[in-house]
Amino acid sequence: MIPRTETIAVGTHGRYVVAPASADRAPLLVGFHGYGETAEAQLERLRSIPGTDRWTVVSIQGLNRFYQRRSNEVIAGWMTRQDRELAIADNLAYVAAVVSAESPKGLDSHGVVFAGFSQGVAMAFRAATAAAHPVIGVVAAGGDVPPELDRARLARVRHVLLCRGARDEWYTPATFERDQARLRDANVEVTAVEFDGTHEWSNAVVVAAGKFLLERVK
Repeated sequence: MIPRTETIAVGTHGRYVVAPASADRAPLLVGFHGYGETAEAQLERLRSIPGTDRWTVVSIQGLNRFYQRRSNEVIAGWMTRQDRELAIADNLAYVAAVVSAESPKGLDSHGVVFAGFSQGVAMAFRAATAAAHPVIGVVAAGGDVPPELDRARLARVRHVLLCRGARDEWYTPATFERDQARLRDANVEVTAVEFDGTHEWSNAVVVAAGKFLLERVK
């Protein structure tokens, strides 16, 4: 008999951390960390952005957890190429559940900004194009727009801050330019920032993100 491979849906638990806003009815800033990181790492990045005390900041940790070999710390990633489409669906359902759980009354009048670093950028775009709540925009640093998102889906995002370090070997100049072209072709308002740095969430990203958020929610 030839072995066969199957998949089956099961329930699981995800982990996220929240920094509450200083006022009621605040918009949501939802973050996604890079490969081999934790929710706390992305929360720290987001809270470094000026003005985020007025936002409910939520940092979601990837479901794919594993141990960092040197320190034995529990870290996470978002997905692998195995059962890729199923992993994307699982992640989107997970993010939707978190956003619903943390959505204050009146969110429909404020909306959500999704923010990702590195591998988390793809998740930020996927979440933004699939969200049930109004999407204010996406903050993306050091990662590319997922290839499966077509023009119609990208058009749901409306505003994007796209950041790249000039010496980033992972997020190349060609990909950075291609992403800008794809987004603008979908009539997305793009603010592109190329800073003096590598694959990092630099101070230039922090400053640009602060301005971006201020312009989105006055």
